[in-house]
Amino acid sequence: MFNTKTLFITGASRGIGLAIALRAARDGANVVIAAKSDVANPKLPGTIHSAAAAVEAAGGRALAIKCDIREEAEVQAAVAMAVERFGGIDILVNNASAIWLRGTLDTPIKRFDLMQQVNARGTFLCSQVCLPHLLKSANPHILTLAPPPTLDPKWWQPHTAYTLAKMGMSLVTIGLAAEFAAHGVAVNALWPRTVIATDALNMIPGVQLNRCRRPEIVADAAHAILSRPSRTTSGQFLIDEDVLRAVGIEDFSSYAVDPGKTPMTDLFLD
Repeated sequence: MFNTKTLFITGASRGIGLAIALRAARDGANVVIAAKSDVANPKLPGTIHSAAAAVEAAGGRALAIKCDIREEAEVQAAVAMAVERFGGIDILVNNASAIWLRGTLDTPIKRFDLMQQVNARGTFLCSQVCLPHLLKSANPHILTLAPPPTLDPKWWQPHTAYTLAKMGMSLVTIGLAAEFAAHGVAVNALWPRTVIATDALNMIPGVQLNRCRRPEIVADAAHAILSRPSRTTSGQFLIDEDVLRAVGIEDFSSYAVDPGKTPMTDLFLD
C-alpha cells in the first residue's frame, strides 16, 4: 500500500508514467507529476495539470511541476518542492524518455543529444537529486523504464543513437543498484514484453495499435515491484509479464487493445 508514500514520476503527464501515477493514487499515494507539458497541445494530449487532476480523482494527492529533466536547476527545484509539500520522497520512477528510431545518416545531432540528455543523463540526474531523500525513506525504490542491457548488433544496427540512450539508462541502473545496495535502496528496471499503446507509437514505423497492450499492464507491474521490501529485489531487469505472473496473474487479455490479436514483442526483447 502506498497511502503514506510519495512518488516522484518523470514524464507522468501521459502514457506509462500517468498509468503508474494513477495506480499509486488508488492507494492514496502522494504523486509528484514532473514533466514539461504544462499547456495543452492538440497533437499531444495530456498536461501535468490534467494528470494531477486525474490522480486526485483516483484518490491520491498530487503536485504538478513543470520540469525539464535536462536542466539540473529545474530538477533540484522540483525535488525541493516535492519534499516541502510531502515531507520526503520514497519512490523515484524514471519514466521520461526520448525516442528516434532512425539510422545514423538520418539522425540529426540535435536529436542524438536530446536522447542522451533525457534518457541516460536525465535518469542519472533525477536519481542523484532524489537519493538524499530516498536514503531517509523506510522502503526506498528507484524504478527506471529501461530494457535489459544487450550488445546484440541487431538492436544497434537499425538505430544506434536510440539504443545507446536506452542502454545508458540500463547501465545507470546497474551502477546505482551496486552503489546503494548496502543502504537498502532498491534500484531496478522495468520493460514491457509487448509494445504499449502510447504516443510513442507515432515514432515506431509499422506498429499496429490493435496489436499493443494498454499502459496499465506496466503500471500494475510497477506497483508490484514498488510494494516489495526494498532490500529483497535490486539490480534486476524485470519484464512486466514476469512480474505479474509472480503475483498470480496469468491472463493478460484484459490489458490488450484488441484481445483477439497477438501482441507485438517490444524492442530489445527476443
